[in-house]
Amino acid sequence: MSSEDCFTVTREVEFPLRATQHPLPSGQIFQSFGSHFTYRVVGPCCRLFDREELPWPCCRLQWHGKEPSWRRIGKRFVVDLATQNSPSYAVEIVGQEYSGEPIVLTLYAVKLPQSIREWWHSKRMRDER
Repeated sequence: MSSEDCFTVTREVEFPLRATQHPLPSGQIFQSFGSHFTYRVVGPCCRLFDREELPWPCCRLQWHGKEPSWRRIGKRFVVDLATQNSPSYAVEIVGQEYSGEPIVLTLYAVKLPQSIREWWHSKRMRDER
């Protein structure tokens, strides 16, 4: 077998991995990392935890780290801090026999620059004038 018979095919997959492309526009279609799923972007979102669904949401010394839900103090919905460096989107699965609600997908492999990260997760409300 000669060296001319051996070749490698490289394919440039257009996946939204570059942080400068985010947020992705609604309707954009992209593939998962393993190319098993195809998603259509509904829109960017912030991933929240519903504290009503968490069994032990608070760690206080009086309760030895397990405060019952009926004694909960504070906001019901809290930001998932694990997603503050990566974008999250409401997406629909395309090409499968899935006909459910849009799901929230976080692209953990994408690390956002500071300017875009502040748009996604801001500690203060912006004054919209």
